[in-house]
Amino acid sequence: MTACAIEPSAGHEDDGVAPAGCTLTADGAYAARLASAGDSWFPERWTLDGPEPYAVPLPRNQPEEPGTEVQPMGDGRVLIHRLVAGRHAFSLLYPTGPGTGELPLGVVQCPDDTARLRLLPPAPGGERAYALAVGPRATTVWLVAGGAFGPERLAELPGRCSGGVWLDRAGRLLALDRETGGRTKAVVVDLERGGEMSPLLQIAADSDDRLLLADHDSGLLLIRSDAPSPGQDRLGWGVLGSTLPVRFPECLRLRDYTVTPFAIQPGQILTPESCAVALRVDGPRGRWVGVWRPAERRVHHLPAPEGWLAGTGLWTPEGVLRLPYATEAVPCGVAQVSPPAAAAPEPGATPVPGHPPGHPPEPAPPAPETSSMPPQLAQPAHPPRPTPPADPAPPPAPSAPRPVPLQEAPLGRLVTN
Repeated sequence: MTACAIEPSAGHEDDGVAPAGCTLTADGAYAARLASAGDSWFPERWTLDGPEPYAVPLPRNQPEEPGTEVQPMGDGRVLIHRLVAGRHAFSLLYPTGPGTGELPLGVVQCPDDTARLRLLPPAPGGERAYALAVGPRATTVWLVAGGAFGPERLAELPGRCSGGVWLDRAGRLLALDRETGGRTKAVVVDLERGGEMSPLLQIAADSDDRLLLADHDSGLLLIRSDAPSPGQDRLGWGVLGSTLPVRFPECLRLRDYTVTPFAIQPGQILTPESCAVALRVDGPRGRWVGVWRPAERRVHHLPAPEGWLAGTGLWTPEGVLRLPYATEAVPCGVAQVSPPAAAAPEPGATPVPGHPPGHPPEPAPPAPETSSMPPQLAQPAHPPRPTPPADPAPPPAPSAPRPVPLQEAPLGRLVTN
């Protein structure tokens, strides 16, 4: 037997998303990252639910490899995933006075030398942790922390799976992006029923449909699909349990930039369209933070704090975005960002001033696209908004109007009992 190759803990090649700077527990109380000291690497735990954030280094007897994965648990311990002698070893690290304690959990060995293994995003509750072993024809879901007898094989799924989004607070329903027959579709895996699968997204028969984020309170889903523009991925949104089609706002398209959602505002139980969504924007002019709400037709562009652990952040229910960062002067910090409040667009409204220098402004909406979405979901046209005196990146060129073969996404067919 040969071992799976280690992948980064957040974001990986299959998704085309850069890794996040650290990993947060589902409730945002703790974070963990692999920190550097010169040429060596060591795990570090951040405590974020107190009056002031603080970091606790968790070094062991020798430095860690750069590809080692770490993930915070709900009790403050840190799960670490190492490749040791061709096998995947999992342990829990915790501070013990001046030193670091380690509780070995066991190992996983993959039978296929082309398989890869990575940790899934932290599960709700923080008591369990899961990993995904991806082979050429099948994918295995492992429980690697929180089981009774070490790592436990939970389900084997046909096809190559990537992604990983939790759909409920019990840590039972896991959404994965499953590739079969040359197409990728998001599916739901019920971990309490032996990995029983059901479809989640089927926007068009020949489209690739991936789930990026889901909010437990409102049911808001963030989706990446090439259904409206074959061959070109676009960001869209829908609501879990709804039979309405997925929508693809034009304002989320930035030419030459990669836009990745990383956090959704909780607490908006009955109004998913009012949830604030934090976006990581990467491109030739740098990296910054975007904020967008489904009810609005604009993205607010905000400067990221110096040393931002990119792609990491947490919303409060009140609409404050907390962004972890680390600099030489502040090795453990959290910036509080309060973006503009949601407001109904008004005719003649101008973009919010104060864009980061050189960053693209909020573009005026293009002409509505022709699609097969119901007329009541078409986004209303707004008068052009004046452009601020900045040096923007050119807006994406609008495609020629064409019917888009969108079908209703079967978001309400989940097995929940």
